[in-house]
Amino acid sequence: MRILLLTHSFNSLAQRVYCELTELGHELSIEFDIGDEVSAEAVALFAPDLIVAPFLKRAIPESIWAKHVCLVVHPGIVGDRGPSALDWAIQHELPEWGVTVLQAEAVLDAGPVWAAGMFALRSAKKSSVYRNEVTEAAVLAVRVAVDRFQAVNFAPERVPGQAHPAMRQADRAIDWARHTSAAILARVNAADGFPGVADELFGQSLHVFDAWPEATLTGEPGSLLGRRASAVCRATVDGAIWIGHVRRPGGIKLPATLACPEAAELPELPLAELWKSPSATWQDISYEEVEGVGFLGFEFYNGAMSTSQCRRLTAAFAWAAARPTRVIVLRGGSDFWSNGIHLNTIEAAESPADESWANINAIDDLAEAILRCATQLTVAAVGGNAGAGGCFLARAADFVWVRDGVILNPHYKNMGNLFGSEFWTYLLPPRVGAEGARAIMRHRLPMTAREAVRLGFYDACLPGPGFAVDVARRAVELAAAPDFPSRLAEKLARREADEASRPLSAYRAGELGEMRRNFYGFDPSYHVARYHFVARTAHSWTPRHLARHRDLDWKMPE
Repeated sequence: MRILLLTHSFNSLAQRVYCELTELGHELSIEFDIGDEVSAEAVALFAPDLIVAPFLKRAIPESIWAKHVCLVVHPGIVGDRGPSALDWAIQHELPEWGVTVLQAEAVLDAGPVWAAGMFALRSAKKSSVYRNEVTEAAVLAVRVAVDRFQAVNFAPERVPGQAHPAMRQADRAIDWARHTSAAILARVNAADGFPGVADELFGQSLHVFDAWPEATLTGEPGSLLGRRASAVCRATVDGAIWIGHVRRPGGIKLPATLACPEAAELPELPLAELWKSPSATWQDISYEEVEGVGFLGFEFYNGAMSTSQCRRLTAAFAWAAARPTRVIVLRGGSDFWSNGIHLNTIEAAESPADESWANINAIDDLAEAILRCATQLTVAAVGGNAGAGGCFLARAADFVWVRDGVILNPHYKNMGNLFGSEFWTYLLPPRVGAEGARAIMRHRLPMTAREAVRLGFYDACLPGPGFAVDVARRAVELAAAPDFPSRLAEKLARREADEASRPLSAYRAGELGEMRRNFYGFDPSYHVARYHFVARTAHSWTPRHLARHRDLDWKMPE
C-alpha cells in the first residue's frame, strides 16, 4: 500500500515505524504535521491508501480524517485519553501500561480501536520507556492494524474511555521536605525528556531532568551534597538523588554542573573505586570484568558525548586495555550507544566553532584508541540507538553486535551538511564498497540493525530479549577460544598493513580538513542547523528526502 506517515517530527518511534513498514514492502512518504493546509496538500499529492500517525501533538483535521482512515498511535492503554498518558502512568508508578492504535475522529483518542498492546512498566525515564517498551508495543500494534486494514473485513470497536487532563507543573512539583527519593524519581522520570520538572537550584528557577538514585549519601532534605563529573547530588527525606541535567528559563538543556557554575563550590564526591560502582549511585562510565572480558559502559544522556566525556572515556578505555583481559566490550548506554559530538554543550560554548573542533578531536582520539588497541579484541555491543559519529565510533571496534530493534542513522548531512569524522572514510568503504559508502552517506534515512548487517556494515544482529546476556556469552566464548592468539595476531598484522598503505593520521587529517570548513568556513549551515536542533525549533517544512511526494520527479499515482 501507499502509506503516508503524518507526524510531528521524525522521532525514534516514527523512524522505527517507517523502517518496519518499508521492510514489509509498503510505499511510504512522510509529512510533518505543520498545519492543516500543509497536511491536506500532502494527502492530495501522495494519494495514500492509509495514513498512520505515530507521533502527533495536535488533532488531525476533519478535512483529512473524514475522507481517509487515519491510524493514530496513542501511548496509553485502551480507553485512556489525553495528552499526558505516559506521564501519569510513570508518576503514579503503575505496574503496567500499553499502547493503542485507534482511528482519528472528532474527539481526541476516542475513535475505534484497531490494535493495542501491553507491557510491564519499569521505573525509568519517560524517554527511555518511550524508546523501548512503547516503541516495541507500538510497532507490533501498527503492524497488526495495517494488516487488519488490508484484510478489509476487520471492524474496529469503540471502547468507553476516560479522559485525563494534561499534566501541569503543579502536578509534577517536588516537595523536598516531604517527598521520598522514590517519589521524586518518579516525578522527574515522568517529565523526562520533556518538559522537565520546574524546581530551584542555587536559588534559581529552572527545570530538572535525568535523575538517578543514590544509595548511601544523606543530608538535610533539599540540600546539595556535592558533585560528580556533570551531575549534582541533592538530599531527600530518606536519602538522596542525583540530578544530571537542567534547563534554565529560555535556555537549552545542559549538564547540571555546566548550566550552574555555582556547582564548582560543591565538594567532589568521587566513586569509592575508579569506574567500578560499589552500590547504586550515579556514574556515566562504569567497568566490570567477567572471565577474561572487560565490560566498559558509558551512560551518556541522549547519547551525546561532550569533549570532557570523550576524554574521560578515552582514559577509561586506556585503563581497561591495560587490564589482564582478552576482550573489551564497549556497552554504551541503555537507550543510546552514542550519537556523536554533544551539540548542546557546543551551542552553550563561548565559541561554538572552537568547541566543535575540540569535541570532534576528542571523539577522534577515542576512535583511534579503539582502532589501535593491540592487547585485546574489541566488541561494540550496540544495544541502544546510534546516530552520526556514534555509528562509526562503534565500527572502530573489531566486532559490532547490534540489538534487533535498534535504529541507526549513519550519516551526518542532516546536521547542516557536516562531512563527518570518526575515521568513517577508513572504516566504511572496506565494509560496503565505495559506492555503498556513498549511498549510505547520501541516504539520510534511518537504518535498522538487520539492514546494517545485511549491508556488511555491522557484524551480527542479536535478538532484543536477552541481548546483554547473549553479548556476555559471546564475549566470554571469544576470550576463551583456542584460536584467540592467532586472531589477535591477525588483527595486528592487518592494522600494520593498513597503516603502511595509508596511515590513520592521513584519514583523520582528510576528514578534519572538511570538518574545519564546516566549523569555520563561510557556509553557516552547520551552525544554523545545530541551533535549531538544540532550541527545538518547530519545523517549517518537511525535508525533501522524507517527503517523497514533494519531489519534483514525483508522479501522481494513477
